Amino acid sequence: MNRLKAEDAIKNFLLEDIGDRDVSSVLFTEEDRGEAVVRLKQDGVVAGLDCFKWGYRLLDPTIIVESLKTDGDFVESGEAIIRIQGPVAALLAGERVLLNLVQRMSAIATLTAQCVEALGSTHTRIVDTRKTTPGLRMFEKYAVRVGGGFNHRNGLYDAVMLKDNHIAAAGSITQAVQRVRTALGHMTMIEVEVESLAELQEAIAARPDVIMFDNQTPDTMKAWVQLVPEPIRTEASGGIDLNNLAAYRHTGVDVISIGALTHSVHNLDISMNLTISQKEAIHQ
Repeated sequence: MNRLKAEDAIKNFLLEDIGDRDVSSVLFTEEDRGEAVVRLKQDGVVAGLDCFKWGYRLLDPTIIVESLKTDGDFVESGEAIIRIQGPVAALLAGERVLLNLVQRMSAIATLTAQCVEALGSTHTRIVDTRKTTPGLRMFEKYAVRVGGGFNHRNGLYDAVMLKDNHIAAAGSITQAVQRVRTALGHMTMIEVEVESLAELQEAIAARPDVIMFDNQTPDTMKAWVQLVPEPIRTEASGGIDLNNLAAYRHTGVDVISIGALTHSVHNLDISMNLTISQKEAIHQ
């Protein structure tokens, strides 16, 4: 991840939660210090552990954050992943926001790892989509990489994807490809979505960089792959998830994009337990 962008985003997340101040922190003085241990409460692949370091550094540069695991590690329920030492008020102020972020990233990494294993292919890659949570795309796409997947385009700005509405507005696949190729530089890749054999044949003639087979059966995809010339990459998309992924193992497509990696995950259960090192300093 881009650390500067990540820290800037985390700062805004913390500001949203803390506002002007954490009113619960009136319980503590500046001298009250503690140690917090973050643990998984279910098995999973961890991702985003640096977020604890970046977030707590923003709250108090004296806080010490020790990573006990590394992004991409499979961690069993009950295992500790982070140890944090510092002022109690700051530890508690950052707890919920940072747990929320790492819980989601770890869930995405876990599901991605499960998809990669279920597919069991050395040729076909699992990739994500733009179906991400607004404001969290960088974090979620990083989590996909941690889980062994790859990223599709980051946004509308770094690659062309001509879907059904683009093609309808342009008049045809041929016209759509020609127009964007004329308007854009040679470094911008062009992908075309197809839903029928006729569209596939037209797309092949237009010579985009990638052809996406949208909502097709594994057998259809396997047959279509044989028609696509080698320089053009192929992508499978639409209705593919962990439950049916294995059926696409032998289709021969280069990538399988799965929106569920980011839009349908349930956060991994992670908790933080705090031990006060100076209990006598707490006001009753």
